[in-house]
Amino acid sequence: MKKAELIFVPQTSKGHLIPILEFAKRLVDHDDRISITVAFVKSPSDSFTDACIESVKTSKLDRFKFIDVSQQEEHHSLVVDHHSQSIKDHVDALMETHKPLLKDFVTDISSSRSRSDLETFTGLVFDLLFVPLVDIAHQFNIPSNIFLTANAGFLSLLFHLTTQHDETRNSPDFKRSYPDELISGFINPVPFNVLPSALFDKDNGYPWFMMTAQKFKAVKGIMVNTFEELEPYAISGFSDRGSSPVYPVGPVLDINCKPDTELDLAQCKKVMKWLDEQPRSSVIFLCFGSFGHFLAPQVKEIALRLEQSGYRFLWSLQGFMERIQGKGIMIHGWAPQVKILAHEAIGGFVSHCGWNSILESLWFGLPVVTWPMYAEQQLNAFKMVKELGLAIELRLDYEELNVSNVVTANEIKNAVKQVMDDSSEVRKKAKEMAEIARKAIVNGGSSFLSIQRFIEDMIGEN
Repeated sequence: MKKAELIFVPQTSKGHLIPILEFAKRLVDHDDRISITVAFVKSPSDSFTDACIESVKTSKLDRFKFIDVSQQEEHHSLVVDHHSQSIKDHVDALMETHKPLLKDFVTDISSSRSRSDLETFTGLVFDLLFVPLVDIAHQFNIPSNIFLTANAGFLSLLFHLTTQHDETRNSPDFKRSYPDELISGFINPVPFNVLPSALFDKDNGYPWFMMTAQKFKAVKGIMVNTFEELEPYAISGFSDRGSSPVYPVGPVLDINCKPDTELDLAQCKKVMKWLDEQPRSSVIFLCFGSFGHFLAPQVKEIALRLEQSGYRFLWSLQGFMERIQGKGIMIHGWAPQVKILAHEAIGGFVSHCGWNSILESLWFGLPVVTWPMYAEQQLNAFKMVKELGLAIELRLDYEELNVSNVVTANEIKNAVKQVMDDSSEVRKKAKEMAEIARKAIVNGGSSFLSIQRFIEDMIGEN
């Protein structure tokens, strides 16, 4: 029986490492022929990566191998302070420190595997930010795949960029004031002001998107953390354009996510105890991701409206944890988001619209209020509100740390009121999508079958 070794090359931030490892676990659960090697670069103080790896080792030790590439070399990666960085700075630092180490590793592993036992097929699975390494694998005829932690709409945008570039033979001059764009994979024309801001940077951002899109067209397969029933229009369009095979394999989530440290555990207990004391569906949860930051005027508007709204609230803010007149809690730093969303006291979710957060909210049948911050989050918000009807629009085009773009207290009040309405259509649709999401990943479900197709395509061709 032919066996398969897959080598995963993930980024180690929470939003990337968790879904990639969860997907790898699903692969080995699907097929006894598959073993997994995970190659990563870990910062010296990175307790989160250690915790993730130990969790996988506990349950799948005989099928997983982990290689800290920085330990294979004489140099180490920089310590990155996520809370003091913009998302762009974070990505730049990642590329500067991690990519050279991983490039050497992929070169070595590709060279050795190309000469090894042909009965064990080897393939590489790259994270989005490491797609430039696809070229190295191709030099040694090692098949490459990509695991995309974003959605099918973002993939549609990438393919659209390559088509547009091929037609015009030059870089388009993107301006936010342009008319809405018809993008294959979206039912509605897409406003330019919800496209990733990096696209408007002709010197750096746009070339990166273009390079990434070209690499996506060159791989054997693309696994996307979504499911057919959630994005049917986008997914059906991929086969029509003759792209690399696309496999919707989601939702890929870690429902049992555990705190990293004793401090996190203590905070988690306090939050859950408070939620246990609240009535069912009575609490609005606000959380804006690892990189979400607000200027003081915006924090003041949020606090003012929450205090006056009459709703109970739980707000994860990069600031402090404090109980406010029994009505709510503000949490500093890490929040046990999955446990909070799973709690019956939560009635709605004000989110930065990171795709992992959206999938988590849908898994628990919670409607979302859109407050996007950076990267592709504005596009996610557009999809959730305009394409899928699964979210309430607060803003679609908000950008963090923009002093002229303050969301007012009244805007917040109106959006929160809509999302907390028990009879709202968006609440009904979110609960229906929760049932569909859970069916997608079990035996016979759309994503279960999509994973099977990926395995057979991968092993059957070799």
